[in-house]
Amino acid sequence: MINIINMKPEEWISATEARTRLGVRAQTLYAYVSRGHVQVRVHPDDSRRSLYRALDVDALAARQGRSRKLADVASAAIAWGEPVLASAITTVRDGRLYYRGRDAARLADDHTLEQVAGLLLGGDDHARPDAPRPPPSDHADVRHRLFHALADRVATAPPMPGARAAMVAAEAALLLDIVADAASGLCGDGPIHQRLATGWGQAATGPAADLIRRMLVLVADHELNASTFAARVTAATGASLAASVLAGLSALSGPRHGGQSAVVRRFLAEAKMHGTEEAARGRLIEDRHLPGFGHPLYPLGDIRARALLDRFEVPRPLAELQAMARLLCDAEPNIDFAMIAACDALGLPEDAPFAIFATARCAGWIAHAVEQGESRTLIRPRARYVGPEPLAP
Repeated sequence: MINIINMKPEEWISATEARTRLGVRAQTLYAYVSRGHVQVRVHPDDSRRSLYRALDVDALAARQGRSRKLADVASAAIAWGEPVLASAITTVRDGRLYYRGRDAARLADDHTLEQVAGLLLGGDDHARPDAPRPPPSDHADVRHRLFHALADRVATAPPMPGARAAMVAAEAALLLDIVADAASGLCGDGPIHQRLATGWGQAATGPAADLIRRMLVLVADHELNASTFAARVTAATGASLAASVLAGLSALSGPRHGGQSAVVRRFLAEAKMHGTEEAARGRLIEDRHLPGFGHPLYPLGDIRARALLDRFEVPRPLAELQAMARLLCDAEPNIDFAMIAACDALGLPEDAPFAIFATARCAGWIAHAVEQGESRTLIRPRARYVGPEPLAP
């Protein structure tokens, strides 16, 4: 562990100095920290202040002050950079999330996932599948049920090229039902949020089901995230819609994406074991981020989390983490934190946040896969080779 008391003072600068060198606001400076561009430390004499690594600040300022080569621009675009793919489905603009031009936080007030799925596909209605669907696996683990259900569908689903619009719509609706069945563990009918609530021992109507509905709408899509990009790459090959959804689920399962709920829970366990302040300070001193806080696309705070956290009382251990993150580095909760807090407040199973996330995001994967399929183009970027020089023949 680095001892910040023994570090040379000129190596670490105040937030004011860092903002001056970069010419940015406080929110932008924190966004750079959350993206890993600038290292941050707790001030040794004042726990309410932070110090920023001067070398990182100066390097970032230099990069901003000179033009970049096309290869560098393309490489940077892969990680929270400029848009690299045209889409009419979802965008984040001025700190708000929009589905086909409609504010997602407002849609969450009264829309169901099925309605949003129809909107994401470019229509007003969500088709109802006529085809029978097999019951979900009785395995206790929700991830096992989800992968099992989608793999079974992939084995028999037809490729998308040449399929009529009505067939694609029917397959989309069937896939959303298959995923909902696997998430809830039940093969049921009715709105998906009610089926999930019932599967977790909650009333089909009431505050719990409504909060689940709100979560489903808020995370139905999120622009060109990792799992959506995986789904689009798969769709670009002409694979089936089910294969695209399975690709999205595979990417979602990683700890840097949909698996973040487990990372946040580990942080919560650290706070319970060592105390909230010590756990948070320890991570900052060791140059580790605070799981569940901050998002590169929302420097002023994740609008999805804000739209959710106002609807229930955050359980005390999580509320203490929220207060400490704000105190130490002015960090606001993101959707991963908010969903864990909501599920814990409702007494839902520990894997409920991932189940809700996967079910909701299925709607987005389907919409993006269909849009990609309609473009009839293959996603095939070039690699910027950095290995040894090829030997002459």
